[in-house]
Amino acid sequence: MTTGAHRSTPLTGDILKPLRFDAIVLAAGAGTRFGGGKLLAPWRRGLLIEAALEAACSAPVRSVILVTGADAGVMPVALEWAMTEGETERLRTVHAPDHAEGMGASLRAGVAALPTDCGGVFVFLGDMPRIPHAILPRLAAAMAGGAAAAAAVHGGRRGHPALLSAALFPTLLGLKGDEGARTVLKGLGDRLALVPTDDDGVLFDVDTPEQL
Repeated sequence: MTTGAHRSTPLTGDILKPLRFDAIVLAAGAGTRFGGGKLLAPWRRGLLIEAALEAACSAPVRSVILVTGADAGVMPVALEWAMTEGETERLRTVHAPDHAEGMGASLRAGVAALPTDCGGVFVFLGDMPRIPHAILPRLAAAMAGGAAAAAAVHGGRRGHPALLSAALFPTLLGLKGDEGARTVLKGLGDRLALVPTDDDGVLFDVDTPEQL
């Protein structure tokens, strides 16, 4: 696995080339409120983590980095899913050894594993199985106007996923505790492109078994 410092990338239409985008799926949490094993819980005709991976792989990205942590069972399930779906070349995995620290640790691990020429990263959460695939190319297109990041919005509420430019990678690498991408987006002001959608899947996440 190759890691390294990331240079800030000018926000131009050039970064819209598919080979310049990658995705991170955050799947390192313990799922305490769920009672453990959340990402391996049944969801429709598969598992919760599989739905998140499917969404990430449908984005205009060259690779998907799965960040694992508390649940050792997530990685083998993800690799088996990738083999079945023909995504073994695009799916990569990285373990966040300090995952107990919070989401900031998971993001740091994912961003550090990105290729050095990555122009922007989609950030997906492993417990959000209903992300509408149609919003993903729209988020990429929103960056053409020079935005530092783009995020889906439903009913006035900002949801997931978010797409963050390489210019924000140093900030992501400095996150601490349970700080996530939301913290970074909050400070962008009009540099954040908000992309509306009628699908409330951008807001739906699973915290308890009852939500399934």
